[in-house]
Amino acid sequence: MAASIRLLARRIVRDAFRTINSSVSVRIVSSSCPSNLSACRCFSDGAADKSTHFGFETVSEGEKAERVYKVFESVAQKYDVMNDAMSLGVHRLWKDMLLHVMNPQPGIRLLDVAGGTGDISFRFLNYVRSQQERVARRTARANQTPSWQEISTSYTTPTEGIEMETEARESRAVVCDINKEMLKVGKQKAESMGVSSGLSWVVGDAEELPFDDDQFDVYTIAFGIRNVTHIDLALQEAVRVLKPGGRFMCLEFSKVTNPLLARLYDAYSFQMIPVLGEVIAGDWKSYQYLVESIRKFPDQETFKQMIEDAGLFSVRYHNLTGGVVALHSGFKL
Repeated sequence: MAASIRLLARRIVRDAFRTINSSVSVRIVSSSCPSNLSACRCFSDGAADKSTHFGFETVSEGEKAERVYKVFESVAQKYDVMNDAMSLGVHRLWKDMLLHVMNPQPGIRLLDVAGGTGDISFRFLNYVRSQQERVARRTARANQTPSWQEISTSYTTPTEGIEMETEARESRAVVCDINKEMLKVGKQKAESMGVSSGLSWVVGDAEELPFDDDQFDVYTIAFGIRNVTHIDLALQEAVRVLKPGGRFMCLEFSKVTNPLLARLYDAYSFQMIPVLGEVIAGDWKSYQYLVESIRKFPDQETFKQMIEDAGLFSVRYHNLTGGVVALHSGFKL
């Protein structure tokens, strides 16, 4: 309830600023061309709607948001298959590396933004479960020859306390995505894998997250931030919802550092990926956009600076596969 009220308040403030800016634009334009009011109104509307890129096209910000939504709505059912085909399965290693660097411990609360099909969240829960099993095995080995004091303690300690401690340390993952079709596919995967506990699905915009401040230990966004219209707003929202000491982690396509690999990568991207999209998913245009969006995304150092500008500290990045992908991370103090 509190999150909904907070979200509504932010929208009211944002809309108020837009209304003020729009009215100022109308007054300025109409003073310069009072004889043609309709033309002035048309000009002011165009000025108020800022332009951005959709792949290599220049479109309005509103149009980009709508077209990106339709892209992922179109590819949702074949998204995982296409990821394997486009990356030759290497995307699995990149995501495993993210979890290895994160090294989550039991009790961590994760927010996985633009995580529709749940790949990162499934890995997170499996990783934490393996950590818990490892601790349990160590404890079992240590208790194979218990002393009489330990035996006595085990009989006198209530099991309720143990259960409460285990429950308190349960890790949770929240998958947040603006696209309902992607979430639908993710839920279907969860059901087929038998994953239910510790996992939630929420429809939400990366630029305006439906969560209260200081809620999550880790924020992840994998191959999603380049599709956001206002990257700076998404980064600010990441900082807002992270707890003090929380970690931001972003896995995204980046700039290839090796010139030879860059040429091969460009040839493969533009000549093969749209073809795969047409053959496997029946959708050439969506995958043409995805390739172009990679080229429009900032390079490693520029994106690092953007993360720091948002208020995160100790920002670093690791190049994977020669810079085809970069893993950026930073902390909220």
